[in-house]
Amino acid sequence: MSEALAAPDTTVDLAPRNPRELVLRNPVMAASGCFGYGQEYAQIIDVQRLGAFVSKGITPKPRAGNAMPRIAETPAGMLNAIGLQNPGIRGFLKKYPPIWQHWQVPAIVNISAEAVDDYAMMARLLDEAPGVAGIEVNISCPNIAAGGYCFGWDPEMSADVTRAVRAATTLPVIVKLSPGALDIIGVAQAVEEAGADAISLINTLVGMTIDTRTRRPVLANVTGGLSGPAIRPVAVRMVYQVAAAVKVPIIGIGGIASLNDALEFFLAGASAIQVGTALFVQPGILMRLIDEIEAYLAANGLNQLGELVGRAHPAHRADVTADSDVALAVAEG
Repeated sequence: MSEALAAPDTTVDLAPRNPRELVLRNPVMAASGCFGYGQEYAQIIDVQRLGAFVSKGITPKPRAGNAMPRIAETPAGMLNAIGLQNPGIRGFLKKYPPIWQHWQVPAIVNISAEAVDDYAMMARLLDEAPGVAGIEVNISCPNIAAGGYCFGWDPEMSADVTRAVRAATTLPVIVKLSPGALDIIGVAQAVEEAGADAISLINTLVGMTIDTRTRRPVLANVTGGLSGPAIRPVAVRMVYQVAAAVKVPIIGIGGIASLNDALEFFLAGASAIQVGTALFVQPGILMRLIDEIEAYLAANGLNQLGELVGRAHPAHRADVTADSDVALAVAEG
């Protein structure tokens, strides 16, 4: 009687050069802003099965968020202008990390600020917080010291934030890139050199929609962040470019709503993925992706996820075989 084949290895280390590491049991993560603080989905799905989840964005002080309406549905996606509603770093620390320390799933805290010193301050406070496995640094924020110019649009300013956070914490640091950067490769290389353990991309694109009956913008904030399947080709392209330019692990974000979407990001060079907008229409997608990724690897004779990462790049294209027909069939489900 033959022995059963071992299940493919889907573990991912997002901070291999950090002594504290950030090891995920699988590459499926819940994205910031779409998963609350984990508790909100705990009654719907088995949160502990996730590779990790990223909290709502936390700021130095409490924020009430923007006026209503602040969400609008768009073709193949949505616009949001929530305005980073959150209890502030100190209110957050009192409530959520003590809960997470009893969980198995790694909890990553997303932080946002308008000054480099504030990023460092939050990172310092998070360093020894119970239940916090890592920090995701949102650099798609206006730099008040530079007239509101977005940190993430400029390599030097992005590096300044990363360097300050790196100096303030021993936790794994993930820097989340803005698609508004004219030189996304330059920004990625700058944050890598400044100490980022991993890079996540992309954040939302800036968009707006107008109500043709009232002839006014639908969102009270006028503009908002565009997310969902509409932005996926842009995200895949940027992940592909960045993967060819840096050595740290990459987390792909942007419109993932199926196994095939996830595979695109892995092939482009992402070691893990974050799912956001799709959660609003199919909350079970995270569990399904975990199962489907493992099934895909097994069906294609892959022993570990790493064998798939970056295979769309020129150095790997010669390895594509007739088995691609089988792979496509599995991906299309």
